[in-house]
Parts: sequence; structure tokens; C-alpha cells
Amino acid sequence: MATRGKAYLEAHKEIDQEKRYSPEEALRLVKDNAFANFDETVECHVRLGVDPRHADQVVRGALVLPHGTGRTVRVLVFAQGEKAEEAREAGADYVGDEELAEKIEGGWLDFDVAVATPDMMRVVGRLGRVLGPRGLMPNPKSGTVTADIGTSVREIKAGKVEYRTDRQGNIHVPIGKVSFSVEQLVENLQSVIDALQKARPPGAKGRYFLKITVTSTMGPGVKVNIADLLPS
Repeated sequence: MATRGKAYLEAHKEIDQEKRYSPEEALRLVKDNAFANFDETVECHVRLGVDPRHADQVVRGALVLPHGTGRTVRVLVFAQGEKAEEAREAGADYVGDEELAEKIEGGWLDFDVAVATPDMMRVVGRLGRVLGPRGLMPNPKSGTVTADIGTSVREIKAGKVEYRTDRQGNIHVPIGKVSFSVEQLVENLQSVIDALQKARPPGAKGRYFLKITVTSTMGPGVKVNIADLLPS
């Protein structure tokens, strides 16, 4: 087991590990106990009652957080002609086609999200082995393969986040920075839970939300009372 630092252990003492806090209480604890010398990311980790070994129970999608992520996102777009110009006008950081693919094949990965128009997938397809393992491969399900390239780029810049269950049925999503207000973080968290609720697979039986935890990059996790985030 990894040895925890003194600051982490002090922060851990402030949290009752047996208690499920209200979203407001939990996120205030996260903010109050953040100790790093940088603006830590606040994350939510959700354990779902699904079995991702079955394709029909994989929960995947994307949403735009009401208050963004607090992070500057570098967007790369594969497009040509009018769609390339549309991407530039929407604020894309890199726009191109074959030359970008060749650059990526050469080892360049200085971007955070890749988007492509459907006709460019003939170029992007060969990059699967490079982009796939890094979670950068454009995909229609997450809205990163689209003809509406301008909207996609603007949404990503505004704070669009993707989510997908891992092998254990967990979802990990950034919901802001510790510099955000508690109210902003609560609204972002609620948006994530609402999106997951809408994405519930028909094959998921029994309890769907098993555990919700919020934490900062370096801090301890705080458990959230699930009922406070679900419709009464």
C-alpha cells in the first residue's frame, strides 16, 4: 500500500469515512481539504450496478457541464474545405487532414480531444492504434465524429466531458476545480448524475447507483448521499 503524505493524512482525519454527506457538504469538504499548491481538479467517481462485460450494459456518453471544467482544452479537428474553416471559426486549435495524421503517426500528441467529420474517418481510421489506447480516437457515440463540427468544437471548449464505464463498472468524470464555488461544483455534479440516469441501460437490474464519491486530485475521497442527487 502506498505511503500517504502528512497533508493527505491530516485532510483524511476531517472526513468521516462511514458517513454519506450531502452534495454541498461533500464538495465543501473537498474544497476545504485541498492542500496542493495548484488549482486541483475536482472529480466524481460513480460505481454503477452494471456488468460492463456485456456490451449492452456499457454506459457511455458525453455532456456539457454548466460551469465547464476550468481547464483549457486543446482541440484537434480532421476536416477539409468549408468544415475546416467552420472548425477554425469555432476555436479549434489544430485543423487539417493527411498532414495531421502523418504528424500523429510520427509521435506528436500535443492535444486533448480529437474531432473528425465523417468523411475524414478514412484518414483517422489508421490512427486507431495510436489514439485508441489514449482515449483520443474520435467516436460517433461521444459526438466527436460529426458533420456539425462547429457545435462540437464550441461544446468541447465550453466544458464538454465524456464518460464511460471501466471494467469494474465505475465512471470517472472531472467536475471542475477547487477554485470553483460549492454551488458551481454541485450543479456540475448534478448534471453528471442526471446524464448517467438517462443513459441507464435497459439490461441493468437492481440498484443502478451504488456509490458516489467526490475528491480533488491530491485529496481524500468524500462519499455522497446518493438520494440527494436523485429525483424524489
